[in-house]
Amino acid sequence: MKHLPNPDPDVLSLSQSHRWHHLRDEGNYERPQTTGRVMETMAADPFQKECQAEQETTEIKAAPAEAEPAWPSWAPPAEEPAEPVGPSPTQESGEGPADGDPPEAIADDPEPESGILAVLKNRQFLVLWSGQVFSQLADKVYLVLMIALIASRFQVEGQPISGWVSSIMIAFTVPAVLFGSVAGVYVDRWSKKTVLAATNLLRAGLVLILPILLWLSQGHTGLAGMPLGFCFLLGVTFLVSTLTQFFAPAEQSAIPLIVERRHLLSANSLYTTTMMVAMIIGFAVGEPVLAIADSLLASLGSADLGKELLVGGSYAIAGGLLLLLQSREQRPASAQEPPHVWADIQDGLRYLGKQHQVRSALLQLVILFSIFAALAVLAVRLAEIIPDLKAPQFGVLLAAGGLGMAVGAGLIGQFGQRFSRSQLNLFGSVGMTLSLTALSLFTHQLWPTLGAIAGLGTFAAVVAIPMQTTIQEETPEEMRGKVFGLQNNAINIALSLPLALAGVAESWLGLKTVFLILAAITLAAGLLTWYISGTGSTASDAELTPLDQPPF
Repeated sequence: MKHLPNPDPDVLSLSQSHRWHHLRDEGNYERPQTTGRVMETMAADPFQKECQAEQETTEIKAAPAEAEPAWPSWAPPAEEPAEPVGPSPTQESGEGPADGDPPEAIADDPEPESGILAVLKNRQFLVLWSGQVFSQLADKVYLVLMIALIASRFQVEGQPISGWVSSIMIAFTVPAVLFGSVAGVYVDRWSKKTVLAATNLLRAGLVLILPILLWLSQGHTGLAGMPLGFCFLLGVTFLVSTLTQFFAPAEQSAIPLIVERRHLLSANSLYTTTMMVAMIIGFAVGEPVLAIADSLLASLGSADLGKELLVGGSYAIAGGLLLLLQSREQRPASAQEPPHVWADIQDGLRYLGKQHQVRSALLQLVILFSIFAALAVLAVRLAEIIPDLKAPQFGVLLAAGGLGMAVGAGLIGQFGQRFSRSQLNLFGSVGMTLSLTALSLFTHQLWPTLGAIAGLGTFAAVVAIPMQTTIQEETPEEMRGKVFGLQNNAINIALSLPLALAGVAESWLGLKTVFLILAAITLAAGLLTWYISGTGSTASDAELTPLDQPPF
């Protein structure tokens, strides 16, 4: 190794990191190849002593966050150092090595935790997740509440309820189609915490004001001869659904802000499963839970208010919890500009057009939600033809799917990091295909049907969680609101098709054929996503961000 006993004064005037590059380029000094303690020969070098003395006496004001964990403080950076942008997250939280820590301190750090337990130790994620639990359950039970109010106040004896319910479903679906993408544009410009808390508190107020509106509208007629109270139900439902379109992309965008990249898979295992289990369990147990709430309040002398208090209270609890969220979000400069809605939506569409992995993951999620929407319809027919069940007990079948999802989420959250996203997706798609095929064979037997639906839920979690994580990992922060808004828009549009067509297809083709068609669609989507992931791996490697690239 060459030494420089009399360093050039011009070289000494440079910063330490610049000297490394200068000496390396001149061939006068070699960079050490060790990763532990500095070699004794370097310690004897006058130039190295001068560098160490300068490092000990110089006050380090800030260091780039990207460079902090990548190499020891004495080693030169791989590239020309950037201007400092502030302390690293590890220094702010008091974790990880400080700027002057020796290499031994870095090498002796214990291996970081992984899995669901590590995510649950993140207090900010617990706040977000707890708010999601109450909000998602309130969303699903809200529709059950609307049906209960229609049955008790507006349905005439002998009149089918389907017409009333269809109107409510239209009022709930239209905002998803109209405002899903637009909401994502605004979410990118607004504070995520504000959006999350405000949308829940506003929905709570809308639900809690319903009893007053219904009381004031008794005996009055509204538009097209409909009861005025029912018009209020339609209006409140429309507003609740509109606020939901802002909540969903804000929640999905907030997860990467409070969870480290290496924990995203585990975080999404909880997030996605909570969303899908709420969809199934909410419909299954909504009616008895609302009845219990009414009974409890009736015993206190307040009749017919328990249902609204339960749903509105759930929204209010979610909003209160989310007020405690601390995301440390850095809003872009564009947030101060007036939004260009259509141009921003086009930006999101162009991004999806260029990012094949994000696009294929979104497509897989749309198909997955469509499968479960169809299952919600077909479960009624299954319960009708299974000897041990009756049609109103279809919730038992859906609950089996929810249990399977919980199992799948636990497995993915704990062990999913050992596999690639494409491997998990292919494995889950094949498992869903086999489960749907088994359903087609055991449509008249209770326990095999429960097992097949539980397996379907387990493998659905294996697909959904890695796909949602892929979208979060591959989408930059300034684009997440737009992308998640488009995702929610596509999912809500896709959900309406199986809800409308599954029953008709079952009447024409039979349960067995419909389940086999769903199995074929699931397998085709899984193979397509796996193929796209394989062909796009090279491009993805070439587009790694500086955080992903190795330091040397």
